[in-house]
Amino acid sequence: MPALIVLGAQWGDEGKGKVTDLVGQDVDWVVKFNGGNNAGHTVVVDGKKYGLHLIPAGILSKRVTPVIGNGVVVDLDVLFAEIAQLTSAGVDCSRLRISDNAHIIPPYNKIMDGLAERSLGERKIGTTGRGIGPTYADKMNRIGLRVQDLFDESILRQKVRSALEGKNSVMATQFALDPVDPEQVADALLAYAERVRPMVFDCSLEVNRALDRGETVLFEGGQATMLDIDHGTYPFVTSSNCTAGGACTGTGVGPTRIDRVIGVAKAYTTRVGEGPFPTELMGEDGEKLRQAGGEFGVTTGRPRRTGWYDAVVARFASRVNGLTDLVVTKLDVLTGYEKIPVCVAYDVDGTRVDELPNDQTAFHHAQPIYEYFPGWDEDITQARTFGDLPKNARDYIETLEQLSGCRISVIGVGAERDATIVRHPLLPGRLSDTRR
Repeated sequence: MPALIVLGAQWGDEGKGKVTDLVGQDVDWVVKFNGGNNAGHTVVVDGKKYGLHLIPAGILSKRVTPVIGNGVVVDLDVLFAEIAQLTSAGVDCSRLRISDNAHIIPPYNKIMDGLAERSLGERKIGTTGRGIGPTYADKMNRIGLRVQDLFDESILRQKVRSALEGKNSVMATQFALDPVDPEQVADALLAYAERVRPMVFDCSLEVNRALDRGETVLFEGGQATMLDIDHGTYPFVTSSNCTAGGACTGTGVGPTRIDRVIGVAKAYTTRVGEGPFPTELMGEDGEKLRQAGGEFGVTTGRPRRTGWYDAVVARFASRVNGLTDLVVTKLDVLTGYEKIPVCVAYDVDGTRVDELPNDQTAFHHAQPIYEYFPGWDEDITQARTFGDLPKNARDYIETLEQLSGCRISVIGVGAERDATIVRHPLLPGRLSDTRR
């Protein structure tokens, strides 16, 4: 059975949670490999909406073992608040597993996150302020706290004291803040130790064993390709690797074990936070698309920036991830437009550019070159085969497929789990139906 990666092919919020939930009906494991609670998935099942932030979307599938991998940073307060919320909604969370090598977000890193944004002023990144970046920085600086440290009190206290020596100095000298008490921090984290212990395991060992047994594993990415720390629109990116390679480093599973890489993209484009966005719509046009698509952050509630589909970004995502399949979501949101623009290339200082500029300045100055395609007025939310779609909608999908460099296997036409059209199977089982 296969190992699959599901990741975002734009700037995030593409509907990865819905795709993970759909495929999750036929997989045995769902493993989150990067990010933290700085992003969210919205999944609608039987009319009930679930907002997931840290816990993998596979938690909603009864047969799945959901895993938080070593590449994820974990806010323990958020983790247990989310568990409580899901449990009250009748979701069984006892299957959740967490890598012993995952890093913990300590409370002082939330402070550091806010101070870093404040110091940047107009050059701010637009982070969520949840301590994600400083925690990844601690990881690279080798002063981070790992989940396994909760089970050795002396080591945890030593690490907290060491980390706070420098951070307290910065807070006092640069921002005139009172120091954070390391013992209080350690006490607060240690209070979670016994609650976490039953969930903790060796992620690399157990997931590889599952693959050896012939079980199906889905690797779930947070954020998206254009926010990848190496390949995204740096410095307006997240702090982890959101591209396909991050699934291997974030779980301890080798690349030769991966069978398919599934990218998820909206039928248009959105972005949260600062940074370049060539197809962005301003004013009434942007607001119309925002309201029609319900484009407000699951985690932050922030309004998302909206724009037309960017095929240059899609081609880039296909290349750097090695996409085998593309899932296009929210096609129904475009219903009612007389003409639908698609960005097919950029104009950079008078020169046509067909691939994503590698130069930060060039990308910042890129202007979209559009081609226009006829829209449709028919309600498509009940379509369940490709043939159910109006001709113009079918033509639009086929055009995106040609421009994006990857076959479009699944199309989302509504928020519900079953509001989906399968053109090519992603897995044997629920998504094996080659309905056209």
